[in-house]
Amino acid sequence: MSPKKLNDLRKEIDRIDSRIVELINKRGKVSCDIGHIKKTGKQPLYSPDRESQIYGRIAKKNRGPLKDKSVKAIYREIMSACLSLEQPMSVAYLGPEFTFTHQAALKNFGSSVNYLSCDSIPDVFREVEKGNADYGVVPIENSTEGAVNHTLDMFVDSALLICSEVYCPVRHSLLCKRSNIKSVERIYSNPQVFGQCRIWIEKNLPWAKLCDVSSTVKAAEIAARRPDSACIASELAAKKYQLKILARSIEDLAYNVTRFLIIGKEMSGISGEDKTSLVFSVKDRPGVLHDMLNSFKRADINLTKIESRPSKKKPWKYYFFLDMEGHCENPKVKKALKNLSRKCQFLKILGSYPKAK
Repeated sequence: MSPKKLNDLRKEIDRIDSRIVELINKRGKVSCDIGHIKKTGKQPLYSPDRESQIYGRIAKKNRGPLKDKSVKAIYREIMSACLSLEQPMSVAYLGPEFTFTHQAALKNFGSSVNYLSCDSIPDVFREVEKGNADYGVVPIENSTEGAVNHTLDMFVDSALLICSEVYCPVRHSLLCKRSNIKSVERIYSNPQVFGQCRIWIEKNLPWAKLCDVSSTVKAAEIAARRPDSACIASELAAKKYQLKILARSIEDLAYNVTRFLIIGKEMSGISGEDKTSLVFSVKDRPGVLHDMLNSFKRADINLTKIESRPSKKKPWKYYFFLDMEGHCENPKVKKALKNLSRKCQFLKILGSYPKAK
């Protein structure tokens, strides 16, 4: 390509960039007007149903060469910036920085909101309940290790609702100050992470002592201070704490994904592709769970998950957590829930929200 042709193309890029900046700021001005209406009408700051529809429309309009994933990432930041113009928003998450929950929060809300790091899942719930944060982000299940029980237990008594969900691929790396894997005497990480990397650890570091800590980033902090120790964390943690990457992608299953929930005080509106979560308890008798679930079969509603947890109040009593397709305001779903409520000792809708892609 001739220098003249290259120069012409760069000038074209400059003209396009000028137009993009103009349009982004025009969008920002409209967002300010929307923010004023939301304040006066006491409407929620964050509208997952609306965002889901925007992403769907953008994907349909995208003709390439940019991939849908790239376009969505760009729009995530545009919408995050516009949302901050509407009204400052704070999001609590299971921290510290660079945990997978922090990465999920960034993926969902972008970088223009204020983030509040919390030491535990109950702390995330408390910060949102007290109004110190508008929304919270907590892990709920992993494709390898299953449910995060602390999160399930919090929903029984909390008044907070699920208003969105996000899936994040999880890639684990072995990090250490030293370069020699044979020098590792201890490995620090979150218990769930050890479960996701169990086979790799047994094969490659059978002599190492496994030490549980609250998060992968806490593990990285410790490994940075102890040369004879390693941690299992993300590559972002390696950069922050100046650790060497001894092994990448050590998770036992290639498809290792964690599902995170966005919690708040308002339920999401209908997006057209929704999911509803609930928790219920029943009086123990033969066939009772079958009768409960039959309410959804008769209504032709697809159940995507069911999980049981022991009640902390009575021995041998259980709560059942259930996810289904459809919004709780959908007539078919509403009828099924009404039938279910007649048979339950306890029933609580945890939220309806757009299904994550």
